Amino acid sequence: MTAQVTEPALAWRADPYAEALRSGRGPLYLRRGDGWLLPLEVERWCAEPDAADATVLTRCAGRVLDIGCGPGRLVAALAARGQRALGVDVTPEAVDRTVRAGGRALCRSVFDPLPDEGRWDTVLLIDGNIGIGGDPGALLRRAAELASPVGSLLVEVATADVDERVEVHVDDGRGGRGTPFRWARLGTRALCVEASDAGWTRSLTWRASGRAFVGLRR
Repeated sequence: MTAQVTEPALAWRADPYAEALRSGRGPLYLRRGDGWLLPLEVERWCAEPDAADATVLTRCAGRVLDIGCGPGRLVAALAARGQRALGVDVTPEAVDRTVRAGGRALCRSVFDPLPDEGRWDTVLLIDGNIGIGGDPGALLRRAAELASPVGSLLVEVATADVDERVEVHVDDGRGGRGTPFRWARLGTRALCVEASDAGWTRSLTWRASGRAFVGLRR
């Protein structure tokens, strides 16, 4: 089956996001219609895994699928440890960087057909990727299809108690902007409500270096 490129995926393929990945630096933001800005940590994404990332990596068991892998720091780190890991991202520049870093990645949407569906031991939604598509419930149900029956899902959530579904665009702060798309931000409480409805159960929560994470089980 041929993968289809959706409108939200096309938004991430357009400059200035693609240009930021090519250069490895920002500034870069998600901008809401009311002007509110969410900084995107391009330099951190393009660097080696940090201390907070290490807490995620230690919880990655077996075969790992990284949804929205970006430049692939986690996929490459897992590959270097000898684990089977695959990144999925809609942006060609992200996939290219992942491969150059030593990881495996596919240029697809998470909602496209993917290898080994239903057999991944650990699925990742890090760096705010629970927001993909603006419908966390649909994304969590898709993650349940991808994970094995005893698999886990590790999600990075907002540190604030937030439940937000909005239209945003990528903005470089210098006049460059991408096309609008739907996005979501969830804190721990909102994620757990959505996760329960999608067939997941919370197994743990933790914080590291100012970031917040939730571990879920089928």
